[in-house]
Amino acid sequence: MKGNLAGRLAGMFLESKLTPLIMAAALGLGVWTLSTMPSEEEPQIIVPLADLYLPMPGATPQEVENRALIPLENVLSGIEGVEYVYSHAEPGFGLVTVRYEVGLDMEESLVQLYSTLMNHMDRMPPGLQFPMVKTVTIDDVPFFTTTLFGGEMDGGQLRTLADELRVKLEAVPDVRDVDVLGGYPRELRVELDAERLATYGIDPMTVIDRLSRANVEADAGTYTYDNEVVRVVAGDFLTDATDVGNVVLTVRDGALIQIRDVATVLDGPSEVDQYAFHMEKGEGWAPMVSIAVSKRPGADATALGRALEHELDEARGRLVPADVEMKISRNYGETARHKVVTLQEHLGMAVLAVGLVILFTMGWRSALVVMMAVPVTFALTLFVYQIFGYTLNRVTLFALIFVTGIVIDDSIIVAENMERHFSMRDRPLKAAARAAVDEVGNPTILATLTVIAAVLPMLFVSGLMGPYMSPMPIGATVAM
Repeated sequence: MKGNLAGRLAGMFLESKLTPLIMAAALGLGVWTLSTMPSEEEPQIIVPLADLYLPMPGATPQEVENRALIPLENVLSGIEGVEYVYSHAEPGFGLVTVRYEVGLDMEESLVQLYSTLMNHMDRMPPGLQFPMVKTVTIDDVPFFTTTLFGGEMDGGQLRTLADELRVKLEAVPDVRDVDVLGGYPRELRVELDAERLATYGIDPMTVIDRLSRANVEADAGTYTYDNEVVRVVAGDFLTDATDVGNVVLTVRDGALIQIRDVATVLDGPSEVDQYAFHMEKGEGWAPMVSIAVSKRPGADATALGRALEHELDEARGRLVPADVEMKISRNYGETARHKVVTLQEHLGMAVLAVGLVILFTMGWRSALVVMMAVPVTFALTLFVYQIFGYTLNRVTLFALIFVTGIVIDDSIIVAENMERHFSMRDRPLKAAARAAVDEVGNPTILATLTVIAAVLPMLFVSGLMGPYMSPMPIGATVAM
């Protein structure tokens, strides 16, 4: 087969019976990728970040800073891969935030952090408790929030209702955490009576000790019965005011002295330390409670958002009274889906518009080539994105928009030259097509490689911008 590399490749595809099958398979692969690729609002960026909570009861902020935070900062800054260390001191408490370089493995980073803390336990000042370490990721930010308000319920009743909903939402697959905000949490409060304590000769510490011992549930072992292993549990948690009041403190003259004999037990909302209200125009203020849901890493925000909406719809009228309003105030899964659908519509309109222009200027064959090139190219690009672990988000969608013009431009150049050779009518169509590609194929490939060389360095951008930039050079390279 004569001709240069581009012409020989064109001849191979022209003669092969697999060419239409390959195109159909690419389109099918794209449809499958779109239906299975998770969509979300923001890209998944791995920034190993951990907060260290350091209780130091009785210490002033200056003592916490000088005796605990400054030495700990020096130790943590020496860990390989740590980029920043921040600290904050309060009375009796210190907070240290450790941020690693972008892209490092989260689990390995935490292992290094714990290992460093254990190696320097001997340098911790007296009175400082072992730090509690809590990781922070982008998925800790709630992507779904619903708000309860209205009806005849006060803040305490709304909080109880929200806690029941929380249990229901936590059972949904791919839910990572559910937080309830606002209202007044339920509290079992024991108000001691000093006179009655003195009458029975009981001190407050005895009450605390008896309550802690009574509020215990323990595994008492197992036994085998009728070919089954039965687990035995001893004790139970205190569930209401009656349980707390019945806790025995001591025995005097053959009579039991219980909590209710020396204290008043109250079961109800806790003391108010924050307020959350909802206001509609012209309707005044109403107590409000919000439920915030975060998802697991890599979960499809759109599918999970719909599953949560379905659970809330089922709860209406059954768990949630009809007079209580339940409004979804945030659903990033729905906005992500809207962006994906909008992009698909705009890409379809762009391909159709370009096809119509080429149809009236170059003929139907050139228009068909261009209109087929873009969907096939994007289908394979999306499949590569999924292989690399990317999701459909604003960054990957922008990368596809970025390469649209270049993909269309390359196909128009080749199609236009083919149309020119067809119009000469001096050789068969397949030979004319190979000759057309021979003329402009190699320069087009060279121009494409030049563009790739220009965008590929974006793949090596470091820091927080790296994960944002990487879909563009990968998508542009694969597409072109």
